[in-house]
Amino acid sequence: MSSGLLETERLLLRNWSDRDAVMFHRLNSEERVMEFFPFRRNFSEAEELRKKLAAAIEQQGYGFAAVERRTGGDSLGFCGIVQCRLEPLFAPDEIEIGWRLLPEYWGKGYATEAAREWLRFGFEDLKLPRIVSFAVDGNRRSTAVMERIGMLRRPDLDFDHPRVSATHPRLKRHVTYVIERTDWLSNCR
Repeated sequence: MSSGLLETERLLLRNWSDRDAVMFHRLNSEERVMEFFPFRRNFSEAEELRKKLAAAIEQQGYGFAAVERRTGGDSLGFCGIVQCRLEPLFAPDEIEIGWRLLPEYWGKGYATEAAREWLRFGFEDLKLPRIVSFAVDGNRRSTAVMERIGMLRRPDLDFDHPRVSATHPRLKRHVTYVIERTDWLSNCR
């Protein structure tokens, strides 16, 4: 990321700072945001994760980064690309794209705008061959973003998430979307 951030028309995609702590805790504890996750994080758990995400961005130059509105400076949530780490379901070098925004920013196109910029970065700057994304089957808000950014559903890659306990059967099944670099270069730029 040039100068530690990416920019879109309305957004800054930047590394985490201490001023993001309260927002990040909300992202990890609020029921509407975490509807499709089997856990909630308390403040100290959220802080530990925020600091890990910040360190990863410092090391790699990308990751799940804070999303901030350019006007007003509101922190909205996060969006970014990371190593998938779901072997053997995905190859060790597979990159996934993901996002999570606070509810008051849903439906305004922010996730789509941020995700498109991360795809551009992944395909143009990192020259990645493909990027994947997945969500709980039934998480229509997330899969709608996947479709808007040009990703295609790949039912052959759907899976039961290995880190979701059987005590949460509604959250176990995940649907997978993929976008290939060649498709992005010809259709989505």
